[in-house]
Amino acid sequence: MPSPTLREAAVAGSFYPRSADVLRDTVDALLADAASSPAPMPKALVVPHAGYQYSGPVAAFAYARAAQGRGLVERVIVIGPSHRVPLRGIALAGAQGFATPLGVVRVPDDWATDQLSTLPQVCVAPDAHRWEHSVEVQLPFIQRTLGDVEVVPLVAGEATGDEVADVLEALWGGPETLLVVSTDLSHYLPDSEAKLIDAATVAKIAALDGPIHHEYACGATPLNGLLVAARRRALRPTLLDLRNSSDTAGDPTSVVGYCAFAFEEDGRG
Repeated sequence: MPSPTLREAAVAGSFYPRSADVLRDTVDALLADAASSPAPMPKALVVPHAGYQYSGPVAAFAYARAAQGRGLVERVIVIGPSHRVPLRGIALAGAQGFATPLGVVRVPDDWATDQLSTLPQVCVAPDAHRWEHSVEVQLPFIQRTLGDVEVVPLVAGEATGDEVADVLEALWGGPETLLVVSTDLSHYLPDSEAKLIDAATVAKIAALDGPIHHEYACGATPLNGLLVAARRRALRPTLLDLRNSSDTAGDPTSVVGYCAFAFEEDGRG
């Protein structure tokens, strides 16, 4: 095992504000705009991971739903795709904490390693995490909604849905544990075409009908793992928001799609 390290923020100042005050105000404003009526506490979320000006309003719908778990949720499992480093399997960060402008998020690396020790698809790969944004952009939302919780950051490379589902189930826990899957939808299509494709993708997610192809979701690997686990555990998905970058801050001739889902367990809430 690598010695404990602090993973510094890599995309502060690009994907989200570098200033702690501006970041806090930005996230809080997004959450306020997404506030909704009471609903059951989710076990899992699907959230996008682009720059906050593009996907932040969509991600906020998921985190506003989970905010009621403050004081109950102790640990958040965040899994996103590896955008920059080729990887076989699912990688832990080998870190003691992840830094954001809002402070350091504690990482229970030894606990996660113990829980996952029997799964051959799991490795420790700090390089896969060093510049990866798909996990990092979730952390300020978690800090503002759930407070001082532990986060287990995971990035997924080449892996089957069953392999990812086995990782999620090994970390499943009870009401103290929330799962977050980080994915965007289609990329760089015209708005009208993207809307049709993304609507079909979210219909499949709502029906727990995987696998989703990587052409339709950049985080298809972790998303497909959640869909497998959701079928095993009889989770109920609810679509919270569906938009693309032309709806928020982008050019309609070339858009990226975003969705937010909440998955509930029977008997919770």
